[in-house]
Amino acid sequence: MSGENGGELVLVHTVAALADLFDELRDEIDPGVPVRHVVEAALLTDAIEAGGLTDEIRARTRAALLEAAAGARLVLCTCSTVGPGADDAAAQARVPVLRVDRPMAEAAVAAGRRITVVATLATTIGPTADLVADAARRADRQVDISSVVFAEARARLVAGDAEGHHRIIADGLHDAAAGADAIVLAQASMTPALAHCGDIRVPLLTSPRSGLEAAIARWRSAA
Repeated sequence: MSGENGGELVLVHTVAALADLFDELRDEIDPGVPVRHVVEAALLTDAIEAGGLTDEIRARTRAALLEAAAGARLVLCTCSTVGPGADDAAAQARVPVLRVDRPMAEAAVAAGRRITVVATLATTIGPTADLVADAARRADRQVDISSVVFAEARARLVAGDAEGHHRIIADGLHDAAAGADAIVLAQASMTPALAHCGDIRVPLLTSPRSGLEAAIARWRSAA
């Protein structure tokens, strides 16, 4: 869907399949918002190969987001691994550049002291934990951040076993819930596992909906 007056809401992904998820969420939240998707898969692939977000990949992320800002009213980066590059772009862009996981981090800090960050990619833990710590500083709160990586879930997904991926994450979330006041799912791709977690009583926080809601509200206010 293209914008006619005032620019689009541009979503920059590193996983192409997330475009459908965010389209569904946009249709639920505010179907009138014109969304354009940009996929920069190599950023995540290279970060995984490098074992984390290098300075070079961070700079490429910044450049990609600044390019995506052309003709946009707002840009939303949906990848937590390269999120720091979005912060860099935000300092230079003529339009707002947001990280999809910041509202999630703020909600985690508000939920309690013990926060567990979970992911299927180790490269995602650091940027997400740093974001939670930043949210705690901004809110003047003390938090204890721990992390868990469900590496086998990632292997199942790559092998085409989506249900196995979801089940491994759900089992891990049940284990993690015993020692947490809130659990942060660091990757949007983990969200389907929540269908198996209805009995978990601590907040299970994901970024897609809260991040898109914040982006749409900001997009509307920038009109």
